[in-house]
Amino acid sequence: MPRYYIFHKPFRVLTQFSAQGDKATLADYLAQLPKNIYPVGRLDFDSEGLLLLTDDKPLTHLLLDPSFAHPRTYYVQVDGAVTIDAIEQLQRGVFINVDGRQYRTKKACAELLVTPPDVGERNPPVRFRKSIPTSWIKLTLTEGKNRQVRHMTAAVGFPTLRLIRYAIGSVTIEGMAPGEYQLMDERIKDSLLDKS
Repeated sequence: MPRYYIFHKPFRVLTQFSAQGDKATLADYLAQLPKNIYPVGRLDFDSEGLLLLTDDKPLTHLLLDPSFAHPRTYYVQVDGAVTIDAIEQLQRGVFINVDGRQYRTKKACAELLVTPPDVGERNPPVRFRKSIPTSWIKLTLTEGKNRQVRHMTAAVGFPTLRLIRYAIGSVTIEGMAPGEYQLMDERIKDSLLDKS
């Protein structure tokens, strides 16, 4: 029977079990999981948030194949006071560099958050500059190019300072601290593939 785990990946943790220099890996947090459980996709070393791990290969295929366009929601802290124009550009799609070529991102749901999300402080904290404010954006994508969110916010003039994947489908890290994981039952599949 397939097994499903969700993990709140902390900042500066590699999305792999094998060692790489002195960097933290999933093995530092999830060594007790069965050996045939693997992460579905990845989160960059400097990104945080929801990571699914499973041995369900058909589900992994559904989640990684771009033709199925399942939504992933991110909270993004950016450098500067985000403008409505920048939000509208993100919604329409922007040009980013993908493997040396210009690529226009698909339409996205982008929203400027008036109140920062309840995500706690990062360890170590994001740099603070008195003269430059920061803003939070909620961004939902249905594609996943390498470092896409960071490229998108930079393309509209607001570099990413902190990136947290909050949800895949309707599965979230609500109430989970960085480094925590949960064993889920098979019902998670419908929630992960939820496109509403």
